[in-house]
Amino acid sequence: MHRPSVRAALTTVLATVALAGCSLAGTGDEAQDPATSSSDGAAAEAGGPVVLATHESFTLPKKLVRQFEAETGYELEVRAAGDAGTLATKLSLTADNPIADAAFGIDNTFASRPLDEGAFAEVTPTLTPPAEYALAEGGDRLVPIDSASVCVNVDTAWFDAEGIEAPRTLADLTDPAYADLLVTPGASTSSPGMAFFLATVAEYGDDWPAYWTDLLANGAKVVDGWEDAYYGDFTAGSETGTRPIVVSYDSSPAFTVTDGATTTAALLDTCFRQVEYAGVLAGADNPDGAEALIDFLLGDAVQSALPESMYVFPVMPDATVPADWAEFAPQPTDPYEVTPEEISANREQWLTEWTDVISR
Repeated sequence: MHRPSVRAALTTVLATVALAGCSLAGTGDEAQDPATSSSDGAAAEAGGPVVLATHESFTLPKKLVRQFEAETGYELEVRAAGDAGTLATKLSLTADNPIADAAFGIDNTFASRPLDEGAFAEVTPTLTPPAEYALAEGGDRLVPIDSASVCVNVDTAWFDAEGIEAPRTLADLTDPAYADLLVTPGASTSSPGMAFFLATVAEYGDDWPAYWTDLLANGAKVVDGWEDAYYGDFTAGSETGTRPIVVSYDSSPAFTVTDGATTTAALLDTCFRQVEYAGVLAGADNPDGAEALIDFLLGDAVQSALPESMYVFPVMPDATVPADWAEFAPQPTDPYEVTPEEISANREQWLTEWTDVISR
């Protein structure tokens, strides 16, 4: 099914999260699913709540929430804790007094700190995701659930109308031909902004400040968050937008399909891959329920629902990906990478320097 626009798709998610608050997360079909109409023996033996700490964009179809509860006997309680960075900070600061039983949404840009603080216990899921998504350190405590690459996106319709060739690489973005055309969320205020910054670190190494100086001199605009960039300034995301280049995701073009063709494209040579993980919190009140939840998140029902419910790619190879994604949202074959250990060791210094650069 074609999505009319990124705005329409993601507004649904944000509205759902706002309504969900600290109760069950979910969107979608309210009709009773036959698979959830009765519980099995496990449900009779288990019981009680399992509390999931996650970021503000977490959501699952309600029928999948009901399926988990029916199959396991656990009642799922979701507690949103802000964005991925805020979640990582809260889990780190409460490692000795966990705020939940399980956590979902820690990505490879923020994983090191809560791992170093001992926030997660060892876990062995029933299903094993591909090794390519595993953390080199902490892979016994954080289990990959989904992935998505942060990439520069372009409004191809705008470039076609203007008769200008769209950029392809990070270096292109400093070309005067693209002056005043880029908008990006900030590295210090946004997870995708941080991922884009890390792509520049991976490409330019210690010379990244010079690249950012050139980028800003070429009129790049830095805003607080992804929504500000996409819906406020991007020409394909806002009727009043004036910038046809934006930092977004590799999946974004699948949501700008009109009449069988997408009007945007992700520049696959600019991408930084993010992987989201789930884990059992050390000292959890209900570790068995937390493990059951992680197993459920790796199951085919959830994995195949991730593209439509959270706009990310599943990690399990047998999961179903929508036809629009296969056609209009190709993934990068060689994304930029910076190890979580290097990020952890340098994040504060990098962000201080980055703030100095953009403040000049």
